[in-house]
Amino acid sequence: MKVSALCRYTRVSPLKVRPLARTLKGLRVAEALKRVQFANSKGGALIEKTLKSAVANVENNAKLSADEFWVSSVQIEQGSTLKRFWSRSRGMARPVLKRMAHIRVELVNSREDDGQA
Repeated sequence: MKVSALCRYTRVSPLKVRPLARTLKGLRVAEALKRVQFANSKGGALIEKTLKSAVANVENNAKLSADEFWVSSVQIEQGSTLKRFWSRSRGMARPVLKRMAHIRVELVNSREDDGQA
């Protein structure tokens, strides 16, 4: 059984979150939560929030225990970009791109469901 959670339009650059997201694939839910709690970054807190939402989906919607679930994938996708400008000398402007990310966490009931065996 596959359960997912999605956190959209988070104000963090996807490039800063992806390295942590890669380390979570294939871990049990409890170990993945420990790993993101000790990650000293804003992206770690956002992934933790999404992972807890996926656990709540398992317990409330599927009526199963989250202890037997594995992290199938953590996808960090590019969201929309806020375009701002920074004033420079002689009336010029420099663009500033404030990037956003969409975080998707998928949990599976067993490792065989994901094809990791």
